[in-house]
Amino acid sequence: MYIIGLTGGIGSGKSEAARLFAELGVPIVDVDIISHELTASGQTTLNKIADTFDETILNNDGSLNRTSLRQKVFADSEARKKLEAILHPAIYNKATERLQENASAPYQILAIPLLFESDRYLKIINRSLVIDSDTKLQIARASKRDGLLEADIQKIIDVQMPREKRNALADDIILNDGSIEELKEKVKQVHEKYIHTCVIDNSNP
Repeated sequence: MYIIGLTGGIGSGKSEAARLFAELGVPIVDVDIISHELTASGQTTLNKIADTFDETILNNDGSLNRTSLRQKVFADSEARKKLEAILHPAIYNKATERLQENASAPYQILAIPLLFESDRYLKIINRSLVIDSDTKLQIARASKRDGLLEADIQKIIDVQMPREKRNALADDIILNDGSIEELKEKVKQVHEKYIHTCVIDNSNP
């Protein structure tokens, strides 16, 4: 089982890159998607979060009010640790289940924003791929996608691993500073490299 850890800062285009890998037939396990599934209405994980932070983090229909929860944990390190203690093990368990389901693929993508901040995921990947982008581009994309203020996006960037450090830790980097077509071509080139790498690894048990 060959696993590529895909990461990048907010607005870098890592979700778009993951979509392009999926178009090439690569299985994608995305921890953000898993997180949303685990915090859907009625899920055990969401109930644990509500018990820990009170009902104000829920909408009237019982779904998670992500804005309210974000406000509670963003500036409170202890609250953030409590949330992480609930979410992170549950996400990891579900992610590893799905990776096992894709074990027969030549390789698969594990998409995770905080790859280098989490030893548990670093232990299970074979290579890391960073989708990199200029900070101004990150802010512009995130603002257009999420409707956030520039100042709020900058705060998120400031608490994430610095761009230079993330790139220094990466095995591979795709600079996403152009069009979707340019990103598509770069993803295709990296995909071919990974397929070749997997063939070599599988021929040398």
